[in-house]
Amino acid sequence: MKIEWAPLRVPLERRLQIVVTAFFTSMLLVLLSTSFLIIAGSLIYGGLLLRSLMLLYLGYVYLHHKKTQSVVDDNGWMITRTNRLHRYYRDYFPVELVKTADLPADRNYILASFPHGILGTGIGINMGVEISKWLELFPQVRPKLGTLDQHFHVPFMREVLRCWGLVSVSKEALLRMLSRSNDPKHKDNSDGFTSNAVAILVGGAQEAMDSHPGQYILTLKNRKGFVKMAIRTGSSIVPSISFGEVDIFDQVANPPDSLLRKFQNVVKKITGVSPLIPVGRGFFNYTFGFLPFRRRIVQVVGSPIDVVKSDQPDLEYVDKVHGQVIEAIKVLFEEHKDKYIQNSKNAKLIIQ
Repeated sequence: MKIEWAPLRVPLERRLQIVVTAFFTSMLLVLLSTSFLIIAGSLIYGGLLLRSLMLLYLGYVYLHHKKTQSVVDDNGWMITRTNRLHRYYRDYFPVELVKTADLPADRNYILASFPHGILGTGIGINMGVEISKWLELFPQVRPKLGTLDQHFHVPFMREVLRCWGLVSVSKEALLRMLSRSNDPKHKDNSDGFTSNAVAILVGGAQEAMDSHPGQYILTLKNRKGFVKMAIRTGSSIVPSISFGEVDIFDQVANPPDSLLRKFQNVVKKITGVSPLIPVGRGFFNYTFGFLPFRRRIVQVVGSPIDVVKSDQPDLEYVDKVHGQVIEAIKVLFEEHKDKYIQNSKNAKLIIQ
């Protein structure tokens, strides 16, 4: 294998982009390991005071999550959601955000987001850690990004995720976010925002296993939980496609009948996470490493699909709205692929 080396003379700004991107790419592993090391170290080697404080904090995490689902009701500290370091991360690819329709701040929204890719990077930047462009395009709408509930049971890590605008995709957390009042005079809207938009990567870990450059394979046909949640809360569903998301990483070949895919399916069933083996670039080469490739990601936000609110969604109505979402995703892909995909004539959308 011939290694393609990166040039030695690179502008400082691009070097900073690489360093920040390396942190965010490995942040889940770093946060998990750091959190467990702090807890174990405190309980095993700490004195009476440190152990007592740690036990109190662990109790707080349990009770707080049970009561609030760890949701930060407003946008949180803005310095943790838009700053110069986060913009280095955004500009590394770069990640862009395109608006095709207004999202009035008189209702709440579920962004049905595709594709998942390896990490869900585009949506994670635009609606998580660098929300300046979102706030410019969709004023008074709080951006939130849904992730696995178990992440919020990990002490210390949960605090970082909450600062970045992540919320649990548990039923209770989504109900809390999407049932909020849209009345500007309501006490919950004292921050000047009157709407919540929660992005859900509908395909999840299953879709991530199908992520390969140039392949837009979506897991959607049997995913209807987000539609039911939208109907229960009266939230509009907004289709969203991140063009280029699948191109920033490849992964070790894992066709459906392979031993690797079978192993991944078993782990996913137990943990909710698929153990992918991503293939990227390195700090000083373009051939192998854990860093994503510099590929443009463009998140296109479609038009909202309004629903009729019902505490007990009718299955026939769920299927109808679900069909509208699938059709909207298809239309969004065909309308924008020529602008945002190289060799778009060969690009096909597969929904399974």
